[in-house]
Amino acid sequence: MELPFSESYKIKMIEPLKRSTREERAAWIEEAKYNLFKLSSDKVFIDLLTDSGTGAMSDRQWAAIMTGDESYAGARSFFELKNRVKELMGFEHFLPTHQGRAAENVLFSVLVKEGNIVPGNSHFDTTKGHIEFRKAKAVDCTIDEAFDTTLDHPFKGNIDLVKLERVYSEYPKEQIPCCVVTVTCNSSGGQPVSIANLKAVYELSQKYGIPVLFDSARFAENAYFVKMREEAYKDWTIKEIVREMYKYADMATMSSKKDGLVNIGGFIALRSEEIYRQACTFNIMFEGYVTYGGMAGRDMAALAVGLDESTEFDYLETRIKQIEYLGNKLIEYGVPIQYPIGGHAIFVDANKILPNVPKEQFRAQTLGVELYVEGGIRGVEIGAILADRDPVTRENRYPKLELLRLAIPRRVYTNNHMDYIAAALKNVFDRRHEITSGVEITWEAPIMRHFTVELKKA
Repeated sequence: MELPFSESYKIKMIEPLKRSTREERAAWIEEAKYNLFKLSSDKVFIDLLTDSGTGAMSDRQWAAIMTGDESYAGARSFFELKNRVKELMGFEHFLPTHQGRAAENVLFSVLVKEGNIVPGNSHFDTTKGHIEFRKAKAVDCTIDEAFDTTLDHPFKGNIDLVKLERVYSEYPKEQIPCCVVTVTCNSSGGQPVSIANLKAVYELSQKYGIPVLFDSARFAENAYFVKMREEAYKDWTIKEIVREMYKYADMATMSSKKDGLVNIGGFIALRSEEIYRQACTFNIMFEGYVTYGGMAGRDMAALAVGLDESTEFDYLETRIKQIEYLGNKLIEYGVPIQYPIGGHAIFVDANKILPNVPKEQFRAQTLGVELYVEGGIRGVEIGAILADRDPVTRENRYPKLELLRLAIPRRVYTNNHMDYIAAALKNVFDRRHEITSGVEITWEAPIMRHFTVELKKA
């Protein structure tokens, strides 16, 4: 008999989960103004709002916590982390920040000016928010295949070189501070970018004198997909693939709360000493001194270990196979999801499930509310609410994909939890024809509204 797949870790500590009734959940989500972010966590049974900072750390990481150096300047933990990033990614210059959006804030304070154009592959919410806050424009150059959720394409995160060159040829290089490549590409469904595409984007960008910036939150998962789907790299280790990936980047931002396997932290990594020096000023203003940047020494120590662990094949195989397990269950039940199954989450196609709900009533948010009431499961909308309003016209933007993201925390839930999630979503799917109205906005912030938006039933 062939041995079944098994997790590459054992559980040392548990945290109890609180069950609730459908009636309780219906009342709680109404009190939260139908915004899943506004729920307190004790009212959630399985929390798939995000995989950011919600994972479980290893025994090696907890040991590193105890030996972290809390010196304000020049902490040993800083140098451990800086050296680990250089070893993995090859960058000479390094600044820690308290999380990924802080890294964007510091770096974009140097790079992005009013009127700039920033091309990339489906910029994530905070990335686009930081760009548009500076009165610049994010231009999506993702390949068209990414927007067909039924299409089996191995690298839906790839940038379309024709679209990218159109941007490069239309605007002077002084107006384009960088090209942002998100690995894996979250907004298109946790989809990877091939090394062939990374190389082509880098060479095209060099031709036009444009630096390339990697949004690196899920870089290790991207490397896993490269190994599994890109023939030339099937015999490479994950760490070798990571080093190859970053040959095609001039700089990187990182939310370490994802593939850093920690609960808080981020960083900026750079080749340019000039940009590093400018960024130091903003890091000190916004984050802290350049050798801690908003992170405690213990968290930097845990991150140095986490970056090592997340770039090992056994960990990544366990991680990705759990996502595949849930995705295949949903496919078996007929639930439409972004295919192929991505790295950190399942992205459910709300347009296909709730076509009877007007798009103006936010289908993905409606689906998220229904799933919470059904089973106490909290996902997050990646759709029109997140897409926000056009900064000029102030009209709602309706993206091609209207998705409910179910982000799986790392090393937290078992496959029994995946079975529960699949069954709850199947129940919503089975009664989809009964759902004909959604939600309406009663209050919203002027930018990145999805975090705090208030809604009512339409």
